[in-house]
Amino acid sequence: MNNLATGSKHIKVSRIYLVGFMGVGKSTVGKQLAKILGYKHLDLDAVFEQKYKINIDLFFKKYGEALFREIEYNLLLSTFDLEKVVVSTGGGTVTTGEAMNQMIENGFTVYREMPVGALVHRLTHAKKRRPLLDGKNEADLLKTIERKLSERAPLYNKAHLKLNAVDIDPKHLAKLIKEKF
Repeated sequence: MNNLATGSKHIKVSRIYLVGFMGVGKSTVGKQLAKILGYKHLDLDAVFEQKYKINIDLFFKKYGEALFREIEYNLLLSTFDLEKVVVSTGGGTVTTGEAMNQMIENGFTVYREMPVGALVHRLTHAKKRRPLLDGKNEADLLKTIERKLSERAPLYNKAHLKLNAVDIDPKHLAKLIKEKF
């Protein structure tokens, strides 16, 4: 297993966690990054939908966010036993319990940051439905993104590596991660 030394602490880099707001491309980049590194890719949202045979949008409507976050957190915990994997987390994964701190302790975390305006544009034109944004016009979408982002930013900012999601491509990200090994 490869380790990254930061002071006296070693970070396991056999698990890479991509964190950031919904719509920043964690799943897309995660697949590409895993391929470049020769790792497996795991998308927590996809794992949830496959395991429970329900899409997240419908689950939110039927059972609510609290139950979803609890299940999502347990799925995250199960990744700590995996090796050579890139995990694309959900935008709100970091909000449950000690999720962010646990990802930091059990892997290498990458925060894919994107400006609010770019998020509004991407999420307005996204094909994938987002339960927390359903039925919102552009003004309400902007307010919701700003509020959620301000709540989550302190957690996202704990990541080992922070990158502008607008400018960085998977090859460059892989190079940065390889340099840290």
